[in-house]
Amino acid sequence: MKQRKIIHVDMDAFFASVEQRDNPEYRGKPLIVGGKPNSRGVVAACSYEARKFGIHSAMPCSQAYRLCPQAIFVPVRFEAYREASAKIREVFWRYAAQVEPLSLDEAYLDVSYTAAFDGIATKIAQAIKAEIKQDTGLTASAGVSYNKFLAKIASDMDKPDGLYVITPKQGAAFVQALAIEKFYGVGPATAKKMKALGIHTGADLKTWVLDDLKPHFGKSAAYYYNIARGVDERAVKSFRECKSLGKETTFAQDIKDVDVLLGHFKALAALVFQGLNKHKLQGKTITIKVKYADFKQVTRSKTEPNIISQTQALTLIPKLLANTQAGIKPVRLVGFTVSGFNQQGEGAKQADVQLGLGV
Repeated sequence: MKQRKIIHVDMDAFFASVEQRDNPEYRGKPLIVGGKPNSRGVVAACSYEARKFGIHSAMPCSQAYRLCPQAIFVPVRFEAYREASAKIREVFWRYAAQVEPLSLDEAYLDVSYTAAFDGIATKIAQAIKAEIKQDTGLTASAGVSYNKFLAKIASDMDKPDGLYVITPKQGAAFVQALAIEKFYGVGPATAKKMKALGIHTGADLKTWVLDDLKPHFGKSAAYYYNIARGVDERAVKSFRECKSLGKETTFAQDIKDVDVLLGHFKALAALVFQGLNKHKLQGKTITIKVKYADFKQVTRSKTEPNIISQTQALTLIPKLLANTQAGIKPVRLVGFTVSGFNQQGEGAKQADVQLGLGV
C-alpha cells in the first residue's frame, strides 16, 4: 500500500485573527471574541496577545476581564468566519484529493496522490499556507505526517504560522517521548485515568498489551494501543451534504461601474448553473455577495417558491445589487451562490467537492 501523505491545517487564533484582519485597530492588542466582560458568557476565541495573560477559550469572560482588564471584547461574527472558512477550503481543494473538515478552522487533507511539487507533502503544505495568507490575509499552521493522528499533533508543535513534519522514520520515537495529555483523543479525564495506571508518556502506553487496555478503556483501547506505536489507519473522508454552490471573483482593480459588475455576475452565474446542471441540482434561493474596497461586505438573497432558473436569476441579480452601495462605493469582490436545493443525494455530496474546485 502506498504510504499516505496527510496534512492537518489549523488556523491560528481563527476568530480573533479575522477580527484583527478586519479591524486594524485591534492588531497587536489582547482581543477576546465572545461575551461582554460583565456577562455570563464565555471566551469563544482570543488573540495570542490575550493568551499571554492566561486567557483561553471556554473561560468565563468575567475571569478573562480580571486577568486582562485592558483587553478588547467583541461579539462573535459567524458570517465573517464562515466566509473566511469557505475561502480556506477552496485552497485545500486545489491540492487535496480528500478534505475532511473538523471545524471552520481546521481540516485533514490527503495529498498522497497530489502531483504538484513532485508530490512532496512539505512543499504542498508550504504552498497551502502561502495561498491561505494571500487569499484571506490569515495565517495557518500545518502538520505533515503519514497518518491523521501524527499530522494533528504536528500542526500544534510550532504555532503560530508553523510547519512541522513527522516522517515515518520519526513517528514511533516521537510518540514514545510525547506526554500522554498531548495525545489527540486523550482528554483530561482519560489522561487522569491513564496517569493513575502509571501511563505518563507514549513509551509507558506502549508497554501495555491490548487485552490489558480493554478493561480500562473499552472500545477505545485499540485506538490507544495503535497510536502508542505511531499507527493510525483512519482515512481522510470528505463526503458531506452540500447545501449551496457558489463562485466568487476578486478584481485586480476596484470597480465602481454597475454595468461592469453585472457583467461579472452574469459570468459567475453561468459557471454556477453549469455546476448545478452537472450534478442535477436545483435551488430556490440565490445570494449575491459584494465586498467593498474597504473590505466591508454585504449579502443580498432572494428565495422563490419554485426552482430558480438561470434566466430568472439574471433578472433578479440587478434588483439585489441595487440594494447595495455598488455604484457608490468601489467594489473589490463579488460572489454568486445558489442554495435551497430541491434534492440532496449523491449529486449533492459530489457537488460539495466540486465547489472547492471552483465550479
